[in-house]
Amino acid sequence: MATDDAQSGAPLTPGLVSVPSRFPVALTVERLRSAIAAKGLTLFALVDHSGGARDVGLEMNDTQLLVFGNPRGGTPAMVARPLLAIELPLKALVWRTTTGGCG
Repeated sequence: MATDDAQSGAPLTPGLVSVPSRFPVALTVERLRSAIAAKGLTLFALVDHSGGARDVGLEMNDTQLLVFGNPRGGTPAMVARPLLAIELPLKALVWRTTTGGCG
């Protein structure tokens, strides 16, 4: 989806895909973690943006970022094209929309 949708928070970024989830953020994140592991990928980090906001007294909808990939596959690609390192590892952002859905 390459449209800016104020309700979903989907950014206007070419090549970025937004897929709605019918599950809450926590369950969507757990399902993604399972899928990442099942594919033999490494989960490098789980960033809880909304938790960080709460820690400093700010509010934001539940928002979590998964950073994952495969060093065996990604390393040769980055060696061949060093600027790929800005795009790798892969990322998946899960957020609760303003309407209560999950992006």
